[in-house]
Amino acid sequence: MQSKATSVAQYLESLPADRRAAIEAVRKVILANLDKDYEEGMTYGMIGYYVPHRIYPAGYHCDPKQPLPYVNLASQKNHMAIYMMCIYMDTGQAKWFTEEWAKTGKKLDAGKSCIRFKKLEDLALDVIGKAIKRTPVKKQIAYMEAALATRSPAPQRATKQPRAQAASKKSK
Repeated sequence: MQSKATSVAQYLESLPADRRAAIEAVRKVILANLDKDYEEGMTYGMIGYYVPHRIYPAGYHCDPKQPLPYVNLASQKNHMAIYMMCIYMDTGQAKWFTEEWAKTGKKLDAGKSCIRFKKLEDLALDVIGKAIKRTPVKKQIAYMEAALATRSPAPQRATKQPRAQAASKKSK
């Protein structure tokens, strides 16, 4: 569920007490390990950590008006989640992350970039902190640019001719 909050403080205030405490604890770990060039704010209805336009003017390729995303933190309907582009964009980082998490003995409930949790105790906060620290802004930009360089260009769509023009070509 996407929040309408316009600030991190407003977002946190809108959460039930138990979820607020969990999100604040994860936020504290993120902030303690975050490269100084990332910024925190609201993106996509969640708390977001991103590369600001002043550092990466191109922004997010899906929507250049948005800054380049790095991590998001959210309270969803049935769980809370941390969305970590740093484990999605780099297979080496993803492998490291899952191996480090396994060493903690905690069950990892994850999608491609999200780690879902119902309570703070479900998380390996030290592993999350290390993962955040392993990806400074320059590395995040390099991941994105490398991914974009490997994409094939969108296929060219044939332009349609007006019906009258197409009909006249058939009659010739």
